[in-house]
Amino acid sequence: MDHHSLKQLFPTADQIPEAHRLREPLHQRVSVLDGELVTWDGECRTVLSPICVRHADGSVRQMDIGSVPVMGVEHSDQALAAAVRAWDHGRGAWPTMSTAQRIACMQDFTRQMAAQRDTVVRLIMWEIGKSLADSRKEFDRTLEYIEATIAALKALDNDASRFAQAEGFAGQIRRTPLGVVLCMGPYNYPLNETFATLIPALLMGNTVVFKPPQYGTLLFAPLLEALRSAFPPGVVNTIYAPGSLVVPRLLASGQVNVLALIGSSRIADHLKKQHPKSHRLRAVLGLDAKNAAIVLADADLDLAVRECVAGALSFNGQRCTALKMLLVHRSIVKPFLQRMGEAIAALKLGMPWEDGVQITPLPGPHRTAYMDEALRDAQSRGARVLNDGGGDSCVTLYRPALVYPVREGMQLYREEQFGPLVPVADFEDVEEALQYVVTSEHGQQVSLFGQDPAQLGALIDPLVNQVCRVNLNSQCQRGPDMFPFAGRKDSAEGTLSVTDALRAFSIRSMVAARQTEANTRLLNAIAAQHHSRFVHTDFLF
Repeated sequence: MDHHSLKQLFPTADQIPEAHRLREPLHQRVSVLDGELVTWDGECRTVLSPICVRHADGSVRQMDIGSVPVMGVEHSDQALAAAVRAWDHGRGAWPTMSTAQRIACMQDFTRQMAAQRDTVVRLIMWEIGKSLADSRKEFDRTLEYIEATIAALKALDNDASRFAQAEGFAGQIRRTPLGVVLCMGPYNYPLNETFATLIPALLMGNTVVFKPPQYGTLLFAPLLEALRSAFPPGVVNTIYAPGSLVVPRLLASGQVNVLALIGSSRIADHLKKQHPKSHRLRAVLGLDAKNAAIVLADADLDLAVRECVAGALSFNGQRCTALKMLLVHRSIVKPFLQRMGEAIAALKLGMPWEDGVQITPLPGPHRTAYMDEALRDAQSRGARVLNDGGGDSCVTLYRPALVYPVREGMQLYREEQFGPLVPVADFEDVEEALQYVVTSEHGQQVSLFGQDPAQLGALIDPLVNQVCRVNLNSQCQRGPDMFPFAGRKDSAEGTLSVTDALRAFSIRSMVAARQTEANTRLLNAIAAQHHSRFVHTDFLF
């Protein structure tokens, strides 16, 4: 499919289905600050959609879908100050609130959020080019995640609603908040991944400064009133400013207790160094990944191809859990590549609202340019594009490319492409494939495709010490949300799941006393008469 054919996949303005149109550009002019929606009248940034429109003059241009504030250090300072006041050294209304009360606030937010489903889904689709079906899935999965996190919090709290006894002491041990959290999410799952840190941070009693991602900013506009009204003043504060300008300053203040970032390890390393007392900064990080698939000689080819295509190209390969390197045994590499090429050719390219669409526009031309650069580099070093039209592009639409053979020294061999390039290398000895994972800077997941239990078992044992999830005969993935989501090396810091995330944004604290008759009466009175929100034996249903 050449440039002209790709161009024809973009609609003219009147070809956009009425049901999926943005009625008018959304010009966001407010932020949440200290419990108020504060109006912004300064500089703003135009938001361009990945979706382009064909014009009468033959040009193809990204659609202008709105604008967002471009704030500076003054506003970020105000947002941080509001969060610090709401925290108040752990004495604020939110950190001292009972678990049941915080859950009630979160349920209020969830009700308000659910009412905005159609608007938020439409904005996800238009802002990042995610298919309508996957945009709906992201929204619904986020609501399910919140409900599961609330259930996990109730279980944690109930487990702590008794006194532990040891060596003549009685104590109650509970998880308590850490302080002020700086929360930043990614563009590929702007709602779900952001809320995977924001929600547990809030439920544990922390206050938050929230910076939406650069791509996927407008979609939070319909939720700002809910963030303002569901929580006490200062608990959630939003900033719309260049991260390079304000984030180092926020951390250098020493008043941020937790950095929650889904992004790159290079940026995370730089930011952590800005804190004056880095040992006081807890980091919850989801970072780079270069997940490999190892396809063994006895693999079920139909299964392996199906999983590898989905793993490499779901949402255009723009997932940290995507399969970004395919290592295939030399004895089956030819039939594997043939079937992969056929499967990729069958993928539907088009606009996000089209039924069955699988490849949609990338966030901007800069991403298309990166794919071109990585592909040219591989070709200059001996790799070939095996599928017809692979690597063709038009503005933001990019035809997936199956690239082989990819070798050490090529960008695609080690660098995370985060897009629709599918690099393949072959191996003769499985030790070669194992060494690829061992020598990688990343350590999130790996997929193994094969049928010999002895060989798979022998690979599992070293691989679980290199990555945090080994997937047998299936693509790499995050879910279910009850499973731990983590990474080794440069891929993550901290573990996220509905329970692990609650632990990540809290610390165990306790109240203890010698088991004398007087102390027993004292503890019983505190608990029974509800003098403390920490010391209690209530049960949450």
